[in-house]
Amino acid sequence: MKKVDEMRAEYRREDLGKGVRGKHFSEFKKGSNLVLLTPELSKVFPTNEAVNAALSALVDVARSAASLTRRSKGASR
Repeated sequence: MKKVDEMRAEYRREDLGKGVRGKHFSEFKKGSNLVLLTPELSKVFPTNEAVNAALSALVDVARSAASLTRRSKGASR
């Protein structure tokens, strides 16, 4: 592939305006739920579907463990 260091003749730098770094970052951060996994975890959970399935299963286990048991309701033995 040919590497080009200059813009095409039909484009002029002054027509593009001044760029602003991070201009939309705060808006992106508000709507983003991006999470970075460690390399070890990314090997175990290679896709977002795998991560979501594992987290859903964990939430189900946590909810069932947190529900009241017969003993904690104060039922007699």
